[in-house]
Amino acid sequence: MSTFGALNTAFRGLTAAQQGIAVAGNNIANATTAGYTRQRVEQSSLTAPLQGLFSGGSPAVGEGVSVDRINRLGNSFLDSGVRTATSQSGFTTARAQSLRGLENILQEPGTNSISSGLQSYWAAWQGAANKPGEPAAAAVLLAAGNSLATTINTAQAAVAGQWSDTRSQAEATVATINSTAAQVAESNAAIRSVRNAGGSANELIDARSILTETLSRLSGGTVKELPDGTINVFVDGNALVSGTSARSLALAGPSSLALSDAPVQLEWADRPGTPVAGGGQLAGILSVLAPPADGSGGALAEASASYASFAQNLATQVNTVHRTGQSATGASTGAFFAIAANGTLSVIPKDVSGIAVGRPGSGTLDGSIADAIAQLGVGKGSPDAAWQGVVAGIGVSAKTALQQDALSSAAWVSAAASRDAQSSVSLDEENISLLSNQHAYQAAARVMTAVDEALDVLINRTGLVGR
Repeated sequence: MSTFGALNTAFRGLTAAQQGIAVAGNNIANATTAGYTRQRVEQSSLTAPLQGLFSGGSPAVGEGVSVDRINRLGNSFLDSGVRTATSQSGFTTARAQSLRGLENILQEPGTNSISSGLQSYWAAWQGAANKPGEPAAAAVLLAAGNSLATTINTAQAAVAGQWSDTRSQAEATVATINSTAAQVAESNAAIRSVRNAGGSANELIDARSILTETLSRLSGGTVKELPDGTINVFVDGNALVSGTSARSLALAGPSSLALSDAPVQLEWADRPGTPVAGGGQLAGILSVLAPPADGSGGALAEASASYASFAQNLATQVNTVHRTGQSATGASTGAFFAIAANGTLSVIPKDVSGIAVGRPGSGTLDGSIADAIAQLGVGKGSPDAAWQGVVAGIGVSAKTALQQDALSSAAWVSAAASRDAQSSVSLDEENISLLSNQHAYQAAARVMTAVDEALDVLINRTGLVGR
């Protein structure tokens, strides 16, 4: 190697160390940046030049170091595991949130619950049986009946409202999926352009990874990496993102719980009517929006059907006995509860004259009918037992959903921790890298200084001896 070659070797070492310092500094600066994957300078040694005719057989050394590229220390296998766990977590979280909302509507146990309302209602009938014809007892009964009806109606309305809110959430989720897919396609175009120009697209890949994780969480999208640096994203086996182009999804189906006999389904915007079996959060949302199916349908529709069935059962049992009696004034009576087609319950009597307390012809002091109605709350087929079945069913479903959510969340945390162990920034490691590159820089600079001094002596001072 010539002296000038040594100068060039020192310069390459200086440049490589400078690049290493810059990369370590960039890692440290982004240690808390979400989605950032640490980077490393990949170097290789330059081979020694071929020996010339007049080399004299002296051994040759290499020509220094080459900076090949700045490598992104990500792992596609670990990234895929995080996306899979994210998709499952999104699904279970959406279901758990909906069922937790149903539990909140129940308010069981509590003073404002239907169970509490039933107890007050049966107690009021017993009071009317003990004091037939007394305005105070009748007023308490009417108040208890109206309160129970209001509690049931309010709960049914709350379920319908939650269904509508969840439907709106599904619409917003689809819009987010479409927007994110378009951003992934734009990122593909940018990454391809930068790589074709010989640049580093590491930061663009990091940003795209965040987007693909979002798509996995929302839609269950899977990712396929391509040789040119772009990716394709698939939903239900079909491309949502293909290179630099993206398709759109759309939501079809009923807009309210009253019309929920048809399913709310995901479709391709360019192929309406063709359902898409997605995953992630959107699939979890659509699962609770599904129409009733004899107990195996969507949680919200099944809850609404349970409320309606309970209200119908309560009205039927009370009205069946109430129609057989007479009021304390001797007037014949009809139904106590009226129930609308949508399951809304209301109390028909307005005062003591419309309340059946005794049997026809048994006198004004007979309270046997009121007592018979009070006993409807006891027994295997009672409205109370039916309501406890509804509560137990929702409670078991909610507990199962919460347990599944806890398990899937733990799986996601584990997958993310494994990925972060590979790709996240370690400040200790970066400090070591920074110091080693700093020493390498100083050493290369010292070599360059030594070579420069040698050249100065050879060029400017050779031949001065003896003058």
